[in-house]
Amino acid sequence: MTVHALPDTLHSDTLAVHVGIDRSQYGENSEALYLTSGFVQPDAETARRRFAMEEEGYTYTRVGNPTVTGMEQRLAALEGTETAVATASGMSAILLLSMGLLRCGDHVVCSQSVFGSTLRLFAGELSKFGIETTFVSQTEVAQWRSAMRPNTKLLFAETPSNPLTDICDIAALADVAHAGGALLAVDNCFCTPALQRPVALGADFVIHSGTKYLDGQGRVVAGAICCSHQFANDAFLPVLRTVGMVLSPFNAWVVTKGLETLSLRMRAQSDSAMTLATWLQARPEVARVYYPGLPSHPQHRLAMHQQSGLGGAVVSFDIAASDAVQARLRAFHVIDSTQVCRITTNLGDTKTTIAHPATTSHGRLTDEQRQAAGIGQGLIRIAVGLEHCADLQSDLLRGLQTLQTRSMSPTTSTL
Repeated sequence: MTVHALPDTLHSDTLAVHVGIDRSQYGENSEALYLTSGFVQPDAETARRRFAMEEEGYTYTRVGNPTVTGMEQRLAALEGTETAVATASGMSAILLLSMGLLRCGDHVVCSQSVFGSTLRLFAGELSKFGIETTFVSQTEVAQWRSAMRPNTKLLFAETPSNPLTDICDIAALADVAHAGGALLAVDNCFCTPALQRPVALGADFVIHSGTKYLDGQGRVVAGAICCSHQFANDAFLPVLRTVGMVLSPFNAWVVTKGLETLSLRMRAQSDSAMTLATWLQARPEVARVYYPGLPSHPQHRLAMHQQSGLGGAVVSFDIAASDAVQARLRAFHVIDSTQVCRITTNLGDTKTTIAHPATTSHGRLTDEQRQAAGIGQGLIRIAVGLEHCADLQSDLLRGLQTLQTRSMSPTTSTL
């Protein structure tokens, strides 16, 4: 059937609705879902050429699937990259990045404020294969520059960081990486291309956990690397096709549909997060609020420049407490008193989630690693959803107002 090419001047909100694979012969309006493991070939010679990568065509879903291709094309269009490589999860995207670019003897410079599993991957799993990582301050460009070595191949940053929302200067880190002959990868999970496009600031790769805001409703697990055709074809796809960390067609279809409302959700959730952060900052029970949209945030001006003037949808805050034991007890009380917020570590959902990072997302880190990342026992992370903000305030107030009247005695758990 005839397919009309899209104009080159479309805005990202329009691209999020229209970019994808061509319609089938049936003319469907919503993207088709191709639930098949294999594809029938017209003849043996065509099969040979396609398996030899001499001719385009689908052969086996571990190698490629039309639904997955559509999701990759749509995400790449939003990030402003030539292509994207979809993976089974956000962590598998980081593993694929590492397997495609690094080898024994290489060196990585990474922020010490990255997600707990990312930190463990670089510090633990990759070190088994002779890849060394130096962890530096998220915000101090001089530390990144000082950590560079002749064998440094990759700089890895996550901005804003999880859960303290520290902001790194993407353009400055790109200059550091390229001056040293290295490449820069940026985890864009918190902002998504709706708020921030790292490649436009000099990054070479953009990492996504599609599980979060790209899906937007907490339904599936997914990941992706946004990059150039050259890196996709030469570095990542050969590894992906061999090891099989591929995204399922159904999960790809869900993320594709989620991308259609990404910009609307991110703007609405960011607005509510700003309101909630401002309210929390005025509460006497709160020692500190971490949110890039607040003028009090150390990197506020940089965040507003990089993130399209919005702070994102994640707010973290420290409960006021005299020591670490009381901090955990008070944080647990506030979390357990909620009735609207869902106690889960996933974020990016339309439903607001609340978590205690020190015992969940960053619970497997050593005390030293948590301290370096600034993760205290009184820290609470809230990923703001689409509920009315007044209801979220009332939900948190239930625990905050009763902190003084509630008896806080240590349990059998240890810190």
